[in-house]
Amino acid sequence: MADIMRALARPEPNPNIPPLRPGDTVRVHNRIVEGDRERIQVFQGVVMRLHGGGADASFTVRRIASHGVGVERTFAFHSPRVEKVEVLRHGQVRRAKLYFLRERRGRAARLRERRQAFGPKAAGQAAEVTPEGTAEA
Repeated sequence: MADIMRALARPEPNPNIPPLRPGDTVRVHNRIVEGDRERIQVFQGVVMRLHGGGADASFTVRRIASHGVGVERTFAFHSPRVEKVEVLRHGQVRRAKLYFLRERRGRAARLRERRQAFGPKAAGQAAEVTPEGTAEA
């Protein structure tokens, strides 16, 4: 019994899940068992929420299925059934829980993409300013 409690107390994090944030568009590769067969099913959508911490941590992904029906699935961070998670794009959101997407349809449900900083300033190098006032990297 003590071994079971120790195993549940501090689970091994799944190394195939990168850091996620609400608004990210992800592709989750989930292992499905059907009878004696096993296959990988891909679920692609927007991360609506991150929930909990420790052994109970999970994330919910929402996608629009056929005929405009929204489908949400919750995946556990520490589940061995989650094969891998690919982050396709980062969305810019100002909420931790994106439940407002449930009422939105089509283009209204789109999220802006979060910009990544590139260039000399992003790499930690300040651009040198010459006497003419132009910047040199």
